[in-house]
Amino acid sequence: QDPFVAFHLDKALVRKYMSPLLIGELAPDQPSFEPSKNKKLVEDFRELRATVEKMGFLNPNRTFFILCLCHILVLDIAAWLTIWYFGASTVPFLISAVLLGTVQAQAGWLQHDFGHLSVFSTSKWNHWVHKFVIGHLKGAPASWWNHLHFQHHAKPNCFRKDPDINMHPLFFALGKALSVELGVQKKKYMPYNHQHKYFFIIGPPALVPLYFQWYIFYFVVQRKKWADMAWMLTFYIRFFLSYLPLLGVKGVLGLFLLVRFIESMWFVWVTQMNHIPMHIDYDKNVDWFSTQLQATCNVHQSLFNDWFSGHLNFQIEHHLFPTMPRHNYWKVAPLVKSLCAKHGIEYQCKPLLTAFADIVHSLKDSGELWLDAYLHK
Repeated sequence: QDPFVAFHLDKALVRKYMSPLLIGELAPDQPSFEPSKNKKLVEDFRELRATVEKMGFLNPNRTFFILCLCHILVLDIAAWLTIWYFGASTVPFLISAVLLGTVQAQAGWLQHDFGHLSVFSTSKWNHWVHKFVIGHLKGAPASWWNHLHFQHHAKPNCFRKDPDINMHPLFFALGKALSVELGVQKKKYMPYNHQHKYFFIIGPPALVPLYFQWYIFYFVVQRKKWADMAWMLTFYIRFFLSYLPLLGVKGVLGLFLLVRFIESMWFVWVTQMNHIPMHIDYDKNVDWFSTQLQATCNVHQSLFNDWFSGHLNFQIEHHLFPTMPRHNYWKVAPLVKSLCAKHGIEYQCKPLLTAFADIVHSLKDSGELWLDAYLHK
């Protein structure tokens, strides 16, 4: 029930499409809660959800999102004007690349808002604008993001269910339990005891330009998502038509790769700081609140942190209420902290640089656990 309520705006519409899947009702003598779930915590969270709805925290301020879009468009135009006015020498080129990298990062946070149905009251409008932002402003398919991201939200940090941790075990050993299991099984796809070092090579710099960039095209062709392909092509056509006359073929390709590199660095550090240092294991089928809290942590609030991370520094609140507009996360945070304190659940919040460092520390720790199990167990 809790994931269903969390993900959907129009519950009645979704129930209509789900009705053919109904098998039957539980017999009166059957428990309504699974033994792996904390009944009191579930009830308290549902009460919190009702309070959140009553206080209007799920209602968006559309002016906020209009300003987000406008600042992205202004930066995009400024990047082009920089090269057009100052020429294609090194300094204007680099300034333009940084501006465009910022555009890509901020457009990433904005498409995330629409993808989560956080801006409009109907799913239809959110989906349409989502296609524009992720397709035309970023050159990626909305269907690809939806396919992966909602799996992540349903079971964060659950191995074989959360696609965001699919790099285990091929590239990284993640989580204490999974790393020990890998070592006991004598499996070694990479030198995991050095993963906190090679993370700086195959992680932040490479994810977007060397993996996402080609995989998104494979995804849309394989699944025949031609509408998404059309949206994506508008981005690439616009980018190359805008910069090709100013930079030439080599210059525009260099700019494109540099922008993807900047975007990748930004994206990986921000998205992984909330999850990689947290509990990673197989799905234990615990309640919604516990599932999200054990897999997420927050980063301290500040104007810069809010902007830099697209308010994903409030990762806990975002995971508990995925359709909540991000400008309201700070309002609900005290209520979430109170519920955590009541049930003895840790609510982690840390400085930004500490969160970055914890990614590396957690990789080092899990790599050492793997090595010990690999050699001695």
